[in-house]
Amino acid sequence: MSTYASTVVDASADEVWGYMRDFGNLAEWLPGIDLCVIEEGGGSRPGTVRRLEGLGGVYRERLLTLDDDSRSATYEILESPLPVRDYRAVYRVSPVTDSGRAFVEWSATFAADDVAKLDKVVVRGVFEPGLAALHGRFRPGA
Repeated sequence: MSTYASTVVDASADEVWGYMRDFGNLAEWLPGIDLCVIEEGGGSRPGTVRRLEGLGGVYRERLLTLDDDSRSATYEILESPLPVRDYRAVYRVSPVTDSGRAFVEWSATFAADDVAKLDKVVVRGVFEPGLAALHGRFRPGA
């Protein structure tokens, strides 16, 4: 199964990417995440593992790729209270050339026994609130 969400944020792609590339700051901007700590590795290097608390439990995720040139990152879930397997997600920030704003995409592929239910959980419970929070963070005058 694959799922996808996107939005346009009122800031430059470089500014939004500069914030989103930090693999350890998810608790600052994703509603429902109360704690995000780096357990292994450091900074935002591939192989870094973060531990998240919130959204119904404890999650552990590993950063697989971080590419500043394409403003994208890929990560996988190692542990989760969700009934999901083989979860890999990508977020990417691109410039909107006619406005100077940022186009933010977030997608994931995964397997689950009830893929339709998990699709709703991921999109409505993670992607959409996260993208909405980025709007608030980069709102002019914020």
